[in-house]
Amino acid sequence: MQQKRFRSWDSHNFVIDMLSKDNGFQLFWQTLEDLNRRGAIITSHAFSVLIAAYWKLGLAEKAVEAFGKMNEFDCKLDTFTYNSIIHVVLQKQLFLLGLALYSQMLKLNCTPNRATFNILVDGLCKCGKTEEALRMFDEMTQRGILPNTMTYTIVLVGLCRAAKTDDAISLFGVMKSGKFEDMISYNSLLDGFCKVGRVDDAVELLLSMKRMGLVPGINGYSCVIHGLFKAGRFDDAQFWYSKVLEEGIQPDLILYTILIGGLGSVGKMDEALKILAEMTAKGITPDTYCYNALIKGFCDVGLLDTARSLQLEISTSGSFPDSCTYTILISGMCRNGLVKEARDIFDEMEKSGCIPSVVTFNSLIHGLCKTKELEEAHLLFYKMEIGRNPSLFLRLSQGAERVLDCASLQSMVEKLCESGRILKAYKLLIQLANSGVVPDITTYNILINGLCKAKNIKGAFKLFKDLQLKGHTPDAVKYGTLIDGLQRVDKEDDAFVVFEQMIKNGCTPSSAIYKSLMTWSCRRKKVSLAFSLWLEYLRSLPRYKDEDTNLLEEDFKNGQIEKAIQRLIEIDLKSKDFDASPYCIILVGLIQASKKEEASKLFCVLVKNKIEVSPPGCVGLIECLCREGSLDLAVEVFLYTLDKGVLLMPRISNLLIRFLLRTQDKVDDAIELLYRMRSIGYDLDAHLHHRTKDLVNSYWNTREIKKVSPGLESLLNSS
Repeated sequence: MQQKRFRSWDSHNFVIDMLSKDNGFQLFWQTLEDLNRRGAIITSHAFSVLIAAYWKLGLAEKAVEAFGKMNEFDCKLDTFTYNSIIHVVLQKQLFLLGLALYSQMLKLNCTPNRATFNILVDGLCKCGKTEEALRMFDEMTQRGILPNTMTYTIVLVGLCRAAKTDDAISLFGVMKSGKFEDMISYNSLLDGFCKVGRVDDAVELLLSMKRMGLVPGINGYSCVIHGLFKAGRFDDAQFWYSKVLEEGIQPDLILYTILIGGLGSVGKMDEALKILAEMTAKGITPDTYCYNALIKGFCDVGLLDTARSLQLEISTSGSFPDSCTYTILISGMCRNGLVKEARDIFDEMEKSGCIPSVVTFNSLIHGLCKTKELEEAHLLFYKMEIGRNPSLFLRLSQGAERVLDCASLQSMVEKLCESGRILKAYKLLIQLANSGVVPDITTYNILINGLCKAKNIKGAFKLFKDLQLKGHTPDAVKYGTLIDGLQRVDKEDDAFVVFEQMIKNGCTPSSAIYKSLMTWSCRRKKVSLAFSLWLEYLRSLPRYKDEDTNLLEEDFKNGQIEKAIQRLIEIDLKSKDFDASPYCIILVGLIQASKKEEASKLFCVLVKNKIEVSPPGCVGLIECLCREGSLDLAVEVFLYTLDKGVLLMPRISNLLIRFLLRTQDKVDDAIELLYRMRSIGYDLDAHLHHRTKDLVNSYWNTREIKKVSPGLESLLNSS
């Protein structure tokens, strides 16, 4: 064999095609062995085409094995061969092995080129390792290797995929200044905008492309239409679809799938079926993704039998169904309380050899928790952890070289590569990838939440600690779930300990956590504590100054509640994301603490500032005022609910009416209130209790009620 490479990629591809036919590989290996025995020099290119041919046929393990045998043939490793094998392992998403091979490449003084970095950055981005990809991009420039259009586009796509849209925009600016942008980069940015909900920015970019004379094509339009559907802007999505047809662009399978999914998301399943019929009439065969979109649509509108029938009907076609199909059905069944049916589908999925994803497990575990089948949920959780190859985990967790985390696994892979056992490293990582589904943060949260609701705090705490031991960092949702669970079993002190630990660990509590603590504090009649908690949250926001919140807290503790709330509202209303719920929580807290006057003042302040009072706040206040004899204010609160069109439960309205009827000078007010109730939609005959009706009839028959409005007599007689 000559030292030089084939003269063109055509020659390279020709050899790959030859290897793929008949006994090509066997003959190739025989030739290599024969040349090796004769002492001929075998160049690395012989193995590069071999690796490429194996990869083309989907034989990744054979490609790795071929690379590992280069030493046996005294074949010197070069950049091109390393690029070939790194591409293979990263396409299999074995980023640890890819990085280990790159490290070995550097140790052998094999200089990486632009293609090396393009392969590494692209592979890391596709594995979801965006930060590592960016570090590799920086290393590339530090080595004096200039990025080209492909490099920039790879990084841009990775940033968009990781929802780092602002970084992507900055990079796109650099690309434009260097004239590195192309249609792929434009479409990537469109997709990036849509992924993070910045649909208006995507539309503006699309329009600017058209103004510059660029043709977005089917991919660009599909990104925007998909984004509009996800944003719930159905009419806008339809408008841009009509533009596609006007420009003579033929919809492809991807766009049809987007349309079916979008129509399904708003319950328009008849129209979705029409789209399916249209595409098949044009000779476009629906794939698994397309059918999944249709099945999801039927599940979302509650037509589970139709969804199931569709899955069974088309199960004979090609690769359908896949893990996603089963997951959609399981999730739909669980949402509708059909957990047994979901479990049957899960069993069917495993028997068919379809591997459940973490989302599949999460859906079923969530369903089991909702039906309080916690033992079954726990068993499913352990099944995820053990996977299909428990002996592998047992072997890796014992002995001198124990694998307990990603760092120790990376160390083991690097040692295997250094000793030439690359195939063993490959098989190890593939086994791990295929041995089971690792529970993610969501899985832990579902189970912790289920245990908390079942008041099994000990089990929830154990799982919470296990989560941290496994290397997961609890987020605000996990902390919030545990804090709420502790409050439910009256472990207030422990809840605040977890809350403090959360802050200490650098996890910023969300407003939802503060509101949860406020609610429980109010239930325990600790209204001042609830107010202080909300001020603590506000202090973390840039628009609030410590001195302002300190004054507000002091006013509240001194009983100047009206003044404190009014001043807080004045600051709060300047915000775009004003939240009325904390005020309603405090109102309910004052009511529960039997602070009628303070609660009444707070209600008046909220109404004056046009802040909507929640129905629970109104109900509690009406009940409190009735029992305290403040019927005029109770009527005022009830009239407020009528003006808002809120229908209260019979218990509270009957309570108010009876109090009014039993107070001599309030009888006419009671009848006028009944008239108003009927006018906004109350069914008085169904709504009024027998005791209330008896009181109304008693006063009506003795004509102690003044006729305050025309038609009142017939109104009451009809009820």
